[in-house]
Amino acid sequence: MKKRMVCFSCMSFNRKDVRDYDDDMASRSIKSSGKGRKGGSLGGKGGESNNQKGNVARSFTFKELALATQNFRETNLIGEGGFGSVYKGRLESGLIVAIKQLNLDGLQGNQEFIVEVLMLSLLHHKNLVNLIGYCTDGDQRLLVYEFMLMGSLENHLFDLEPGKKPLSWSTRLKIAAGAAHGLEYLHCEANPPVIYRDLKSSNILLDNDFNPKLSDFGLAKLGPVGENTHVSTRVMGTYGYCAPEYAMSGKLTLKSDIYSLGVVLLELITGRKAYDSSRKSGEQNLVVWSRPFLKDRRKFVHMVDPLLYGQFSVRSLHHAVAITAMCIQEQANFRPIISDIVVALDYLVSQAESSDSQGGGSHPGKQTYHQNEN
Repeated sequence: MKKRMVCFSCMSFNRKDVRDYDDDMASRSIKSSGKGRKGGSLGGKGGESNNQKGNVARSFTFKELALATQNFRETNLIGEGGFGSVYKGRLESGLIVAIKQLNLDGLQGNQEFIVEVLMLSLLHHKNLVNLIGYCTDGDQRLLVYEFMLMGSLENHLFDLEPGKKPLSWSTRLKIAAGAAHGLEYLHCEANPPVIYRDLKSSNILLDNDFNPKLSDFGLAKLGPVGENTHVSTRVMGTYGYCAPEYAMSGKLTLKSDIYSLGVVLLELITGRKAYDSSRKSGEQNLVVWSRPFLKDRRKFVHMVDPLLYGQFSVRSLHHAVAITAMCIQEQANFRPIISDIVVALDYLVSQAESSDSQGGGSHPGKQTYHQNEN
């Protein structure tokens, strides 16, 4: 007899909302890693969040969220995407939140809404965004998250406004390691494993200390179990981040997420977008552009974000590029597992923090490389 996904009695989804819902989400269950976790410990750094552990997101009325956002006033608009618009709001309790309102014209948004509520109600980790609640009044579909003060990673990497300070090398490593911890939780701690399927810089949110949290789980899929090697599904995601084998065949594996993580690592190293149509031919796709550099260690320094102004350890860079190159291997089985990536990135973070504390990571010295401006 098939197990059904945990349901929430307070949520009255219409049948039309779920008619195309993925079969595996209806026939399999996710268990939080608090009990019977199948993976090892995350070493004290990647454990579950202290808040909302085991708690189910609460239901809000549309009126409550309209009041929180001052009737979704444009001045409270903080982001827009395929799902809809995101507003900053203040709940009656005084808590500042981010409220995502579904675009009512999109069928896919209904399906993504259901997936996201289920996933984030069952999965809790300090590197996953915290879902506070949702609204299903009539045709309205809204999600309420904790408010992440620093916005998304892409806001700090690309097209920086004049005077905005670029991310330091150590902060970039910290963000990379945190994102990897979140992915490790999904791959190794969730049972069955979860394939994120939408890892990109705009979905990595940052708190005031630049601690990252993965967000937007509308495309997440339960991964293969038993003797199965992949999950077959229609291709979805963002161009530039999708693993080649998934884009070509629709066969989704945990290694598909590893490729996407590799692309994010490339963005952190280079300061370039995964895909940038404003660049000349041959430079638009970041992975394609990076291939010649990745083949020669002597060229590694020439792919680094010029906004770092040479303030990075060459040794640390070489390690980071090596990790990245393994993640974006064309053949999925050559890519490392997430646990190995976490260990490697944690080591680089510890080295960078040690260097920063000694002044070696922030000032010119024997550990930093001085780039010539082109």
